Amino acid sequence: MTSVPTAPDAPAAIRPTPSVTAAPYDHPDARRLTQALRAEQLGLYGFADDPDTTPEVDFDPPHGLFLIAHLGEEAVGCGGVRLLDEHTAEIKRMYVSGDARGHGIGRYLLEHLERHAVSRGATRIMLETGRRNTAALALYHRTGYLPCPSYVAGRDHQVNRAMTKPLGSSSP
Repeated sequence: MTSVPTAPDAPAAIRPTPSVTAAPYDHPDARRLTQALRAEQLGLYGFADDPDTTPEVDFDPPHGLFLIAHLGEEAVGCGGVRLLDEHTAEIKRMYVSGDARGHGIGRYLLEHLERHAVSRGATRIMLETGRRNTAALALYHRTGYLPCPSYVAGRDHQVNRAMTKPLGSSSP
């Protein structure tokens, strides 16, 4: 795994300092975290996409990236970005484990993924989350994402929320 430099946004005494590393999508920590995400979605909605159906190559650099967040030695979060087309990137499989929530790890992952998308030429980024995932919706809203029409065929607008954000030189 490749280390990605990180910087805390609050003193260490208040907020644990995460580290973020790039990893292949089939890495054991990535598989464990994405399956935990799926289990949580199954609990919320009664159904969920299987993370194993996403091709590993989608997250291979340079067009994609999959990150794992750690607190100390423990892998506590993950997220990926992939290019949908020449100018559009998509955030996928964002997840932070329950005990690690509330420490800015999701935002940290999101900032790294957005920077990667910008470095690959993306001018906008999209994502999809569930309407019951209020913490994720709040994070995305705070970081500039706005609702948009679904970009995934067959999605139920009563369950899924698609969001988008323009990217540019002022993005993280």
